[in-house]
Amino acid sequence: MQRPLDVLGSSVEKRILIRTKKGEDIVGVLKAFDSHINLWLEDAKIQGENEITLGKVLVRGDNIVYISPGK
Repeated sequence: MQRPLDVLGSSVEKRILIRTKKGEDIVGVLKAFDSHINLWLEDAKIQGENEITLGKVLVRGDNIVYISPGK
C-alpha cells in the first residue's frame, strides 16, 4: 500500500491531472511538491473548451480536490 506522498514522489517529472475547487482541470509536468501538497508544475494548461496555457505554475494544496498521476 502506498501513501499519498509516495505516489506524488513517483510522479515527479511526469504529467499529472489536477482538479481544483473551482472545477478547473489543470494538466502539467510535476516538478516538485511539499507536505502541504503545494504543487509546482511546468508546461501547465487548463483543459476545457478553450484551453489556456499557464506555463510554470504553483497550485496551493488547499485548492486541490484530487490529483491523478500520469503514466
